[in-house]
Amino acid sequence: MKLLVAPALVVVNCLNIVPVRATETLSPQTPQPQNQPLQLAAAPPVLSVVQSQENSQHWAGITKRLQTIGVPYCVLPLSSVKSAADWGDRNVIFLPNIETLTPTQAIALEAWVNKGGNIIASGPVGSLSAPGVRQLLKNILGSYWGFSLQDKQQINPPKTQPPTWLNQKGIFGQVHGGVLLPNDGISKVVAVWSLQDRPAAVVATQNSTVFGWRWGTDVASSSELDTAWLQVALNRHISIPTNNQNTATSAPNCPTPIPKTASTTSNTSTNKVNTVAPNRQDEAIDQLEQRVRWDVAPNSNQPINADEATALQQQLENLIGRVESAHLAALANAPQPHESQALKAEDTQLNTATSIPQSNTEQVLAQARIVANNLPRLIANKNYALARQQWLLARNNLWKQFPVDRRLAPAEIRAVWLDRGTIVRAGNEQGLSKIFDRLAQSGINTVFFEVVNAGYPIYPSQVAPQQNPLVRDWDPLAAGVKLAHERGMELHAWVWTFAAGNQRHNEILNINSDYPGPVLAAHPQWANYDQQGRLIPQGQTKPFFDPANPEVRQYLLKLYEEIVTRYNVDGLQLDYIRYPFQDPSAGRTYGYGQAARTQFQKLTGVDPISITPAQTQLWQQWTTFRTQQVDSFVTDVSQMLRQKRKNLILSVAVFPLPEAERIQKLQQNWEVWARRGDVDLIIPMTYAQDTVRFQQLAQPWIASSQLGSALLIPGIRLLSLPTLGAFDQLQLVRDLPVSGYALFAAENVNNELHKLFVNTQGKLGVIINEPVPHRDPLKSALTRYSSLQREWRLVLHQEKLQIPQNSISEFHNQAEVLQNALTQVANSPSASKLLVAKSTLVRFQAQFRVWMRQQNLHNTYQCKTWENRLATIERLLRYSERRLDVTSQKSINKRE
Repeated sequence: MKLLVAPALVVVNCLNIVPVRATETLSPQTPQPQNQPLQLAAAPPVLSVVQSQENSQHWAGITKRLQTIGVPYCVLPLSSVKSAADWGDRNVIFLPNIETLTPTQAIALEAWVNKGGNIIASGPVGSLSAPGVRQLLKNILGSYWGFSLQDKQQINPPKTQPPTWLNQKGIFGQVHGGVLLPNDGISKVVAVWSLQDRPAAVVATQNSTVFGWRWGTDVASSSELDTAWLQVALNRHISIPTNNQNTATSAPNCPTPIPKTASTTSNTSTNKVNTVAPNRQDEAIDQLEQRVRWDVAPNSNQPINADEATALQQQLENLIGRVESAHLAALANAPQPHESQALKAEDTQLNTATSIPQSNTEQVLAQARIVANNLPRLIANKNYALARQQWLLARNNLWKQFPVDRRLAPAEIRAVWLDRGTIVRAGNEQGLSKIFDRLAQSGINTVFFEVVNAGYPIYPSQVAPQQNPLVRDWDPLAAGVKLAHERGMELHAWVWTFAAGNQRHNEILNINSDYPGPVLAAHPQWANYDQQGRLIPQGQTKPFFDPANPEVRQYLLKLYEEIVTRYNVDGLQLDYIRYPFQDPSAGRTYGYGQAARTQFQKLTGVDPISITPAQTQLWQQWTTFRTQQVDSFVTDVSQMLRQKRKNLILSVAVFPLPEAERIQKLQQNWEVWARRGDVDLIIPMTYAQDTVRFQQLAQPWIASSQLGSALLIPGIRLLSLPTLGAFDQLQLVRDLPVSGYALFAAENVNNELHKLFVNTQGKLGVIINEPVPHRDPLKSALTRYSSLQREWRLVLHQEKLQIPQNSISEFHNQAEVLQNALTQVANSPSASKLLVAKSTLVRFQAQFRVWMRQQNLHNTYQCKTWENRLATIERLLRYSERRLDVTSQKSINKRE
């Protein structure tokens, strides 16, 4: 694309100064003259504007708006950035509509900001980058792009007092953009969209300003509004010279520490980077996740605002609560004698457990409370670095107080994904048995065993065209089922659903990276495409099937039927049960397989390839059509499983994005699957590098009332998590109203984690025989409630349960009534006993809040945890209705 530059403005390349005459044009990828003397006087550049292939189509509008402001700036090619120094020495960087940064660039940007740099950004910044990059950018910018809005909306000031720097005229008007999701505690919403819940349109931190629309595009906003907002942002970060149309705003010198110049603009260099990016990216992500693990920098004296101070205090108080909760659970879940002697045994446990180690824990807890209480004073006195240092010290000391040497896990789902790479590396059944031994010792009771990956089954199939060529002379699935059952574990077949291939897998096989996988190679008419006819969407690595193609659906159902009938698996897990990522507002859409186009055109008379998001009604029909293809296939799989083997568990690995955004970008509406009763387990991949972010990701779905009787099991990614950091996330799960967790992945269970798991949830040399919630929800509910009763007795014994004296007897009596109801339905399940147990629990929950009114003032976290555990029991009872139906039907079939 050629860019015409007006005579009033000289564009300065951030690597080399480039004089621009009125008649000259610049091409973004053309090397510029190195030694040509400047023809115009120039002010020093104060702004670096980043240019990439992604914003090249917007570049004419961007430069035109910059010319209107008259700010002296440099053009910085994104491809040239390899380190913090490469971001240059200007005070401000402008990232207009940059959607892809590499991990190296993101890490360099963080380092540049930590040295005092400021960022202005627009559009879905980094939205197409790797997950770790997106997380880091969220920390740097204080927000991230949530989802696009379908229509133009009015930008309004927030309800709260706007900042003093927001004083420019013309900043409020109609814009087509997207919702920004602020990072709680570090950001401030300075403008909102005129929707009911007033979502964020502009978000600012001390070092950043983010616009929730694609700046420089006439489709999104007017030139006047764009320039007004950029002027406001520049004014808050730097002092801008007064605009003078008669003065050229070029720079006589644009210094940069980048030593190499010519190679940064060559096409050869760019192509080479793209070719090796996948291999380097994994390595960079490892570094990235270590860098973004925590937000609190120990030596930073950056100011802490009121919201940040509150967040730091609350996070520390929550961690104190988790440590106390873990200790109480360890006492309650210690090996129990006969129930008639339980209370006497608990007295003995208490006396032995509150010796020196417990005393040390109490000292650490007390010191942490002092730190939490002192944080506001330190921050008010501007002792920011000291506040951060004390917070980190308190956190680390609290982590060390977790009782990781004792069993404390309740009856819960403890699942792990066992990936294809780990299975292949095992080599044979003997090698695989060592992996299952470790998992069993770790207390894992459910294994998601990767059976279909990149279109290849890991077993010798009579349905699929080819077994995975990495597997030779053995059947890993047969071996896995045998090994799991010998150890009292369940094995669920984990399958890729609509993802048909994988370029990275092709690299491992040393074949053409564009190979679409064995199924699409045999049946190319089953393929899906984006709006430009590409099999693999831009920036992604996997081709997809067309879910609307009846032959695709028939093939997948036949493949899954083969798995569950030939092998005694305990369940089936659907992964990639969606379309690939899209962004309709940026013109990136997917789903234009021939079958889908034909069917939609038959329904509406319109070929979907001709529809744009601007055609609101038709676009919604097209989105709904694609979403229903996924919905109906989940129903088909569920019905097939029930017909073949009624006791099979169907689970789905899903994205924890907001529902509206998820449907627009992935066509994945898993709430519908749950409400219909099609799935047993919902597993949102709530991967986060610290407990606070993990809770923020998981909490909306844990609290959801839209999941019917399905159980929700949060996913935890172990990669780059410190051992105690991983345990902290597990303890949070145990304090929330869920029935377990899923770990990604088995290859990341290192020796430290293995030892921790053995101590806290497993036992060496013993087959796991405790109830598993998704298999035996009624006995799990009873077991969990018995542990809860032991906690109450222990706290009463310690005289730390603040219940009025005249209510203690009633509390014990009603707790015993609930115990009896749960025992009866667990020992002899029936619909009538289940109804009694559910109604008894509801009455007890209502009264529990009354009994705990005083206790809640004394220990809010523990009371909330107890309420959550009662809620977990309620969900297990609700889920058990489904299992009870299955059991009853099996009994009828046997009698017949």
